[in-house]
Amino acid sequence: MNNKKIAILGLGYVGLPLAVEFGKKQHTVGFDINVNRVKEINEGFDRTLEISNDDLKNTLSHVSENSSFKCTTSLEDIKDCNYFIVTVPTPTDKNNRPVLTPLLKASETVGKVLKKGDIVIYESTVYPGVTEDECVPILEMVSGLKFNQDFFAGYSPERINPGDKEHTVTKILKVTSGSTPEIAEKVDELYRTIIVAGTFKASSIKVAEAAKVIENSQRDINIAFVNELSKIFNKIGIDTNDVLEAAGTKWNFLKYKPGLVGGHCIGVDPYYLAQKAQEVGYHPEIILAGRRLNDSMGAYVAEEVVKHMVKKDIQVKNAKALICGFTFKENCPDIRNTKVIDIISELEAFNITPVIYDPWADSDEVYHEYGYSIENTLPVGKFEALIVAVAHNEFQSINLRGLLVENGVLFDLKGILPKGFADFRL
Repeated sequence: MNNKKIAILGLGYVGLPLAVEFGKKQHTVGFDINVNRVKEINEGFDRTLEISNDDLKNTLSHVSENSSFKCTTSLEDIKDCNYFIVTVPTPTDKNNRPVLTPLLKASETVGKVLKKGDIVIYESTVYPGVTEDECVPILEMVSGLKFNQDFFAGYSPERINPGDKEHTVTKILKVTSGSTPEIAEKVDELYRTIIVAGTFKASSIKVAEAAKVIENSQRDINIAFVNELSKIFNKIGIDTNDVLEAAGTKWNFLKYKPGLVGGHCIGVDPYYLAQKAQEVGYHPEIILAGRRLNDSMGAYVAEEVVKHMVKKDIQVKNAKALICGFTFKENCPDIRNTKVIDIISELEAFNITPVIYDPWADSDEVYHEYGYSIENTLPVGKFEALIVAVAHNEFQSINLRGLLVENGVLFDLKGILPKGFADFRL
């Protein structure tokens, strides 16, 4: 393995942890077009908090005959690499259509330095066929090389869970694949050097792509089911969490909970699968129905808050609501595709002024991406409504009722407060 040099393209939540682990075992170069991001990493700071500063600094400073790690924005630094792993984002647009631009641009970048014998591995979530039908032609065009003769490809879907310090990259079983049986074995061998949980070699690149996209589609559908149950049980007048706790005593009951479904995977991946299905002439029903229901939950939460305010004779117009949490999940700074924004937008439609408090989110990033100012310290004052939108640990030690006007509405969206403490919870 000593003759292998790896380039990781894209140093976000997926790419940096992968690059650090490979850097401990192989000669590895992390590449990103974001100059500030590369500068921070080389200084030993990861703003995503996926890698500790100590671990990052130790990996950067460790250089041996067999391993090293550095980050760069220069193509020159990855020219002598022979494995290229692409970990760029694959988002959707405002109409929920897949946006492959970052992936195709990364393929152009790799094509400029691609050499005979090199292997290009994609980790970005895509629908089946993207690697071979969309990315490979760009690699061929830019490099002038022939696929499966001069260079080869693989696909190994990322399974990073942002903020999860238990299921880190090396501890999650890795699906691998390659464009030929021999390359599939080489790709699998490469990942086996760092993945202690083991690997699973898929039968083809398309199978590996499909496996990834259905993982999160399955979760999305299951969460949509319990979200719908929450709406039903709310109308019946029973507590959804009580029902799920009782049902969960059966050994094969799937223990999902209601809530907002955002982030870079679960709220996006089903649209990639739906896009491919429609391209081949099939209109997916369950997948899109689940997406519609989950996308409706932010507005549903805001409407329920307003209903409770009206029941308590609290004036809705010009009221203030404190939103506790803005990131897409708890104890994590990741704001990508957060659905808390849907709650905020709906509250504003009722002329309610939202005040956002999140000790984890980067205020500059939130303003840049969403146009809202947020507080990183607990705001002072009294609010007519308070919504616990994200289950950050910090919120459990706050006297939330003390932040409300008398008879104010407290909505526990995440079910982290003692039963009966909030006016309403999903």
